[in-house]
This record gives sequence, C-alpha cells and structure tokens, in this order.
Amino acid sequence: MLTTVEKVLLLQDVDIFEHTSTEDLSHIASIAEEIESESEDIIFQEGEISDSMYVVIQGKVRLTREDKEIMVAGKMQAFGTWALFDDEPRVATATALESTQLLRIDKEEFIDLLADHVAITQSILKTMAKRLRKLLTRIYR
Repeated sequence: MLTTVEKVLLLQDVDIFEHTSTEDLSHIASIAEEIESESEDIIFQEGEISDSMYVVIQGKVRLTREDKEIMVAGKMQAFGTWALFDDEPRVATATALESTQLLRIDKEEFIDLLADHVAITQSILKTMAKRLRKLLTRIYR
C-alpha cells in the first residue's frame, strides 16, 4: 500500500495535475484508491457509466474504441479523465496489457473534494484547456 505522501509524489508527474499545488495533491491522494489488474483484465468498457479516472503507476493499459486502439497508457499517464467532469458513457474500453498497478479516483469523492478546494478546479481546468488547445492545433494545421 502506498502512503499519501507516495501518492502525492506520483501524482506530481501526471499531466492532468501539472498545475496543482502539492497541498491540493495531498487532498486528491487521500481519495485515490490503489488497485491492481492482471494482464487482459478489463478495467472499464466502452458504453459503461463513467465513474472514475485512473493513473497508471506501473504497467500498461490499452484503450480501444470499437476494437481499434486509441492509445496505450503507461507509467504516470492518466486515462478516463473526462469521467470526473461529465455523465456520459465511456467512449473506450480499457484493458490491462500486463500486471498493472493503478490509482483510481472516484468521481463522487472528487466532486466533493472540489466543493471544498476551488484551487484544484482551477488547476485542472487550466490543464484541460491546454490539452484542448493542443488538440485543436493538431486538427487544424
């Protein structure tokens, strides 16, 4: 089991939290649940209700949509991030490619946390805007 301090150190390197202070990361770490998946375990399926995001601590997770690979998430990469912000079904299936250790951040707990820590909301929105801008730049080049 990881301590809260160890979780904070891991979360510091996750892009979605790049603008989040160490103090705010400690709040997020307190709700992050450590889980393990074995090779070929399905973490979530396309079309399921979105209820959490994940961060890969160790291992790899393949994300597919309609059996086409979208990406492979590796160490310190987040996936399922939009689940924290909308109620839409999952747009991809996430499958462990090997023995994988993850941090799971539950949507309801995260929303409760945001109610008391506005700075977290601001830092994540800043990162999401940066991601969206980068995506639009790639699309419209």
